Amino acid sequence: MKRCLIAVALLLAAGCQHPRERYTDLNISSPATGAPDPPADASSMASTNTIDPAWLQPPTELFTLGPGDRLELEIIGEPLSRTTTIVAPDGKIYFNLLPGVDVWGLTLIQAKARIERELAQYVRQQPQVSIVLREVESKRFWMLGRIQAPGVYPLAWPTTVLEAISLAGGTMSLAAYRDQEAAGVGEELADLQRSFIIRGGKLLPVDFSRLLKEGDLSQNIYLQPDDFIFFPAAMAREVYVLGAVAQPRPVPYHDGLTVAGAVANAYGTINGAYLAHVAVVRGSLSHPQIQIVDYKHVIRGTATDIRLQPRDIVYVPYSPYRYISRYIDVILNTFVSSVAINAGARAVGGVSSGSSIFIPVGGGAQITPPASPPPIH
Repeated sequence: MKRCLIAVALLLAAGCQHPRERYTDLNISSPATGAPDPPADASSMASTNTIDPAWLQPPTELFTLGPGDRLELEIIGEPLSRTTTIVAPDGKIYFNLLPGVDVWGLTLIQAKARIERELAQYVRQQPQVSIVLREVESKRFWMLGRIQAPGVYPLAWPTTVLEAISLAGGTMSLAAYRDQEAAGVGEELADLQRSFIIRGGKLLPVDFSRLLKEGDLSQNIYLQPDDFIFFPAAMAREVYVLGAVAQPRPVPYHDGLTVAGAVANAYGTINGAYLAHVAVVRGSLSHPQIQIVDYKHVIRGTATDIRLQPRDIVYVPYSPYRYISRYIDVILNTFVSSVAINAGARAVGGVSSGSSIFIPVGGGAQITPPASPPPIH
């Protein structure tokens, strides 16, 4: 026993004589180009995607009908035939003598011609039908987060991002925030650097700071059905831990939080995680900064840990990366998809923003246990 105590004392003395920094800040440098990146590369870079010029042009396709659209129909010359009907879930409408006419995917002109053709089987004279679109339900876009009127909006005509924001009353402005503070409402301002649009599960490279603060119309793209726009809170103090961890989730930030602490708060890594290429992403979504951390050496104490900041993303991969540009695209798409899924779930289910429910991409809903995460050893 005495020998063990002497050995521990000698080890402690050696540590005091040769101190090594345990924590360090994010180290950012310019990325190399034209070659695969080294495993420990740290880079500051713009999104690899660019605005497609076609996105800035109004769509040329005519509106097509779908389930939920409300129509007003009338046989011309027969005022009593006027009625309002809804396109059924099977894509059919039911009008007058017709047993059901499939209009799903048809323009108004095409639907009119089909209805007239079907009606001609039941009347002697060729009927003429008036068809008016009264309400759109089949084509919508999502607008959630720190805006005046979050919700799901119909997309009945060509609509740009600025027009969509205007429909929602604009983002949470400083004036509106002060008014809400006076009224006792705890809303927060929108973080334009972390605001995003998702289309088809992919992050679009729209820079909301340039669009709304600088008036840069090169970012003012036209929306498409099912686009998702989200404005996060500017004063959120969370760190997102995603990827190959037991519970992908936002972790409350506190001073001194490091990568190891954030991963521990997500209940550690899972089998198959590639610990040598854990990434820390910081900054705006359009110009993210990234550093690769060898997490295995960090938890062994042979490498310095990294101090995190609010809104950092910590991503534990399932496999090694080769090109940092592709790696960061994977991280950002995972992040925005997870945020969008949870924001949508809260909006539809009425779940408060402070709920512990978090739905990671590719997984089911997970309920964070009330117990504290295991300590770091």
